[in-house]
Amino acid sequence: MTHLLPTPYGAEIRVRPVTAPTYWRCEPGWSWHARPLPNHLLWYVLDGVGHLTLDGRRHALAAGSCVLFAPGDEPVAGHDPRRRLLVFGLHLTLSTADDAPAAPAAVIPAERCCRLRDPALAAALASRCDAAHRRGDRFGAGQSLLCLEQLLCLFWDDATRPAPERVDAALEQITQEIRQDPSRRWTVAELASRAALSRAQFTRRFTAYTGMPPARYLIRARVDRARQLLTETNMSVGQVAATLGYTDLPYFSRQYKQCTGHSPGRRPA
Repeated sequence: MTHLLPTPYGAEIRVRPVTAPTYWRCEPGWSWHARPLPNHLLWYVLDGVGHLTLDGRRHALAAGSCVLFAPGDEPVAGHDPRRRLLVFGLHLTLSTADDAPAAPAAVIPAERCCRLRDPALAAALASRCDAAHRRGDRFGAGQSLLCLEQLLCLFWDDATRPAPERVDAALEQITQEIRQDPSRRWTVAELASRAALSRAQFTRRFTAYTGMPPARYLIRARVDRARQLLTETNMSVGQVAATLGYTDLPYFSRQYKQCTGHSPGRRPA
């Protein structure tokens, strides 16, 4: 049960587990001097403190560390016996559509070991990957593979894209909350304060980040929600406008038409 998974490098690959997904808490005296690996090996560290030498580089291992080893790698690793490593992992093959081994440049980023930026999601995917596999049926196998693929996507994304700057991270959170709750009375002063910027700085950075000023972004979020409500509910135009905080129905209708090209009275197809 496999399909082709796009990678950030433009290639599409087939992912096949070779071993069952599993966890291991490394023993106090554990150390690893691997023989050349016969296939790829994915590690995700959930707990503990350790170190890994790969390609002549030494990496610190801690909760959130993720590594994708390649065939032929001979890694060396160890850990603090007082803070033993807990690792999720499995062996896998990565191949092209015709089942040829995937070229290293198509699957292995320059940074072979990285810290995932959403450790809670990674831990949940690892847990479900393991539990689904152990169901032993076809649905479980498919679910386990999807979780494995998502873990690989997290690794590729975080290994190849720099972490967002503080302001960009704040803007992402702010735009997400506006989309989630467009009826709230958002103010530029409040949003700027949350991003620790002046109003002028915030407006400039927000516009660069989203492609539109804050007020227009909020209008777009409200109109998008209005379209959803008009499509999926029996609410009237007046009810939708009031729900989204509009006290002037003609004003709502003008904004709606400016964004969509038609009036809200025409139900979306």
